[in-house]
Amino acid sequence: MDSNAKLNKYDKAYLRIAKEWGQLSYCKRRKVGAIIVKDRMIISDGYNGTPSGFENCCEDNEGITKWYVLHAEANAILKVAKSTQSCKDATLYITMSPCKDCSKLIHQAGIIRVVYQDSYKDLAGVDFLKRAGVEVIQIDDLSSLLYE
Repeated sequence: MDSNAKLNKYDKAYLRIAKEWGQLSYCKRRKVGAIIVKDRMIISDGYNGTPSGFENCCEDNEGITKWYVLHAEANAILKVAKSTQSCKDATLYITMSPCKDCSKLIHQAGIIRVVYQDSYKDLAGVDFLKRAGVEVIQIDDLSSLLYE
């Protein structure tokens, strides 16, 4: 197995973990999961949701997402900030491409690679990351390569 196929196998596995992690979200409209990996080790995880200490309800009575809901990648990056770890040279696996606000956090955190599954309606975040020199890859088919 060449190194690209092996990398793709790991990318899909980590994306599947991110997808599973996203199922922990209390948000009804969209469940997004994120995993940060450095040196083949998961150093953080996150899903979209309200800040610590707030009720676990992401939408208001009209079904609109509350403004203070944190995105999955922001939660994962902030978790690293509270630890002794660093995102420098890490890969972010996320089930949905990052928005423009989160893309700034990703770049500033030192993440050098982003692998995502689904595209967000606005790809300005992806464009920003590419312009900043971050490698961005979309993998929409997560079927396993384990038996190939």
